[in-house]
Amino acid sequence: MIWFLAVLKKYAIFEGRARRKEYWYFVLFSSLFTFLFAFISAYFNNLSLYYIYVLSIIIPSISVGVRRMHDVNKSGWYILIPIYNLILYCTPGTEGPNQYGSDPKRPEFEEFLNS
Repeated sequence: MIWFLAVLKKYAIFEGRARRKEYWYFVLFSSLFTFLFAFISAYFNNLSLYYIYVLSIIIPSISVGVRRMHDVNKSGWYILIPIYNLILYCTPGTEGPNQYGSDPKRPEFEEFLNS
């Protein structure tokens, strides 16, 4: 749940990098909440709650996907390639800093390089 909230705090930040853990926990909790809101909305026969949630989660989903692509040292546009982006989502990120920022897994690595 912490990773889901961390992504929501970075609502529309497309710069930087996102770890696999951050991405996949966001996908997990986002899917759970989507099913929950769909079930509740269907129960009350009013889909407005479901639509509000889905519309509010689109931008964070895209931004965490772009940051995940940055972690594997690829452009954010790679999220548009269906099978390849799934492979990249599962691939470990680049160790150490890359052109998109410092390593989110080991930020002390960049401090070591700067000293």
